[in-house]
Amino acid sequence: MPIYYNEDSKEFHLQSEKISYIFNILKNNQLGHLYFGKKLRHRDSFSHLYTSEAKANVACVFEGDLSFSLDTSKQEYPSYGTTDFREPAFQVMQENGSRVTNFVYKGHKIYSGKPKLEGLPSTYVEQENEASTLEIILYDDLIDVELILYYSIFEQFSAITRSVKFVNHGKANINLTRAMSASVDFFDADFEMVQLSGAWARERHVKTRKLESGIQSISSLRGTSSSQQNPFLALKRPDTNEHQGEVYGFSLVYSGNFLAQVELDYYDVSRITMGIHPFDFNWLLQSGDSFQTPEVVMVYSDSGLNGMSQTYHSLYRSRLARGKWRDQERPVLINNWEGTYFDFNEQKILEMAEASKELGVELFVLDDGWFGKRDDDTTSLGDWIVDKQKLPNGITGLAEKINELGLQFGLWFEPEMVSKISELYSNHPDWILHVPNRRQSHGRNQYVLDFSRKDVVDYIYGMMAKVLGEAPISYVKWDMNRYMTEIGSSLLPADRQREVAHRYILGVYDLYERLTTEFPNVLFESCASGGCRFDPGFLYYAPQAWTSDDTDAVERLKIQYGTSFVYPLSSMGAHVSAVPNHQVGRVTSLETRANVAYFGAFGYELDVTKMSEEEKMKVREQINFYKENRKLLQTGTFYRLLSPFEKDGNVTSWMVVSEDQKEAIAGRYQVLGKPNAGYERLLLKGLRDDVEYKIKGLHGSFYGDELMNAGIQLDQAVSGPLQWGDYTSQIFILTSLS
Repeated sequence: MPIYYNEDSKEFHLQSEKISYIFNILKNNQLGHLYFGKKLRHRDSFSHLYTSEAKANVACVFEGDLSFSLDTSKQEYPSYGTTDFREPAFQVMQENGSRVTNFVYKGHKIYSGKPKLEGLPSTYVEQENEASTLEIILYDDLIDVELILYYSIFEQFSAITRSVKFVNHGKANINLTRAMSASVDFFDADFEMVQLSGAWARERHVKTRKLESGIQSISSLRGTSSSQQNPFLALKRPDTNEHQGEVYGFSLVYSGNFLAQVELDYYDVSRITMGIHPFDFNWLLQSGDSFQTPEVVMVYSDSGLNGMSQTYHSLYRSRLARGKWRDQERPVLINNWEGTYFDFNEQKILEMAEASKELGVELFVLDDGWFGKRDDDTTSLGDWIVDKQKLPNGITGLAEKINELGLQFGLWFEPEMVSKISELYSNHPDWILHVPNRRQSHGRNQYVLDFSRKDVVDYIYGMMAKVLGEAPISYVKWDMNRYMTEIGSSLLPADRQREVAHRYILGVYDLYERLTTEFPNVLFESCASGGCRFDPGFLYYAPQAWTSDDTDAVERLKIQYGTSFVYPLSSMGAHVSAVPNHQVGRVTSLETRANVAYFGAFGYELDVTKMSEEEKMKVREQINFYKENRKLLQTGTFYRLLSPFEKDGNVTSWMVVSEDQKEAIAGRYQVLGKPNAGYERLLLKGLRDDVEYKIKGLHGSFYGDELMNAGIQLDQAVSGPLQWGDYTSQIFILTSLS
């Protein structure tokens, strides 16, 4: 079991094949941090890693002892108000108004396996020997409250998960005003902070900045994880790049308001904390109540950013995503949204489906507009009853006809929203998030249902389950198209109103859990105006997500590149859409649109009945190529080669390699053509030095060491306008000769 406890020195050592995490019990019986990084050989004592000495102008814990101050100590789960002046991991408001606590070591448990978090998504194990768990129980006897720290370390992954549970055993009420999931104090500040930032249609762009004195943070207060900031950050050494150097990754398995920050103090100690955003958060714990925080997944890599990402990919693909579709190859789908928007009827949908089947598509998805009187975006959300004017045979009749064509059928829902012009709102105007006597602001002409209420969740579950139970539906696209405003619930008392945002997310998770349990064969895809809620929390329920509403191939280079820092290719919905592109108006070739979309869950977002015969022939070839290679594309090891965020960003490149390193597919993308261009080479990664590879379309063969160190000479690999034009791309297919 890779968790050690040195009883004499009171130290805990979590160790896997590649990493170590070490902390101890301090002289005041709180927890101190000693080490996180590359694997260390276990020894009887790591006390030499802890130092304590008198410093000027500090407050000290014990009278007469000038050497012990929490302000100068590295800690595991720090509090505020007892000599540490940095921002704490938690804060408890007591009935007498005090925020001062003293949680000290009470005991611990070490066991094989990993516990499930009640009501929250989290990573998991299938066999107990895949991970080991340490529970540290801290206790404040004055208020009779326990604080339980959970650490799980995976044997095969360079990853540790952390979460916290508060249990009120006392008779008095307490209020959690801050409850972060993890905190780590590093010994230095020689880091750059990497984050994924953006907005709608340009999500998860890579941003890097050097740590400076003070606090640098990313966060969301939008009620979702948001497209503006993703619940992830990394600390990397300044010389770390994609393929070498140290990096620490922190990813929050949560879909609501979050905070991830690094505080750099006056001794150049970097403190990273991550969890639910404390702004506008409070959780009332009455006697006997408990509160569980979401999970943080911490990854260490000494092989660069790619090494960090590959750990997240394999862990999230196999031990966060669940169910039938976790390991199953995803169908090639077509979605009618950009092809028809709201303007369709059964005949039009069947024409599109029949044409799609002839091209090799496997799944037809009917998007927004099939219910109520939904002819535009002003009405009918919440009324999940089919519009017989458009679909006279209902969803069941349409789905059966599409099945008869040899296609699976998928359907769009936006279950968390309601239109004021709807039967649901007319009957239950109090079911939206709102504050009494205040203006109700809208987004996309819609309002947010109060999913902190069980009766609301039950009602939506009943309507969705009825549709899914009556029709042969194989896929659900779960959308969410606006952020939260006027966050309040008519059901909760005044002292619980700051719980609404978190209770809402728990309600969404509950609905997902119930539907995925009742309909285990349905492939769920999460969506929130594209990428506004692309986070690990929903990957637990839906193994793929709509990466962005922006389907332009050039913009997708940055979006998919940044997304790959944490999320596997199998989770990224990536479609070929019509041109001029509906988001940016750009015209790109059908080849380049497909060459970008191959590296994700592949599909189309257009009206195939309007395509020329030449275009249809190309689409058939694209679909055949993807079907032949989708196992490799969805489950292979992914490498980022050239970044659109570095230099002039004109060239992007990436590749995926099979587990046995006998097959690989690389993509290279050029935004603008270059006048009088020089000679370029593409250096590959992840191949075997001693294996001879054939590259489709090139004469001869090449050993892996040559391809990785000397590369592919591009002027020999590609010729003509494909190399020199704007928005061009090339796909290189490698197979071993042995």
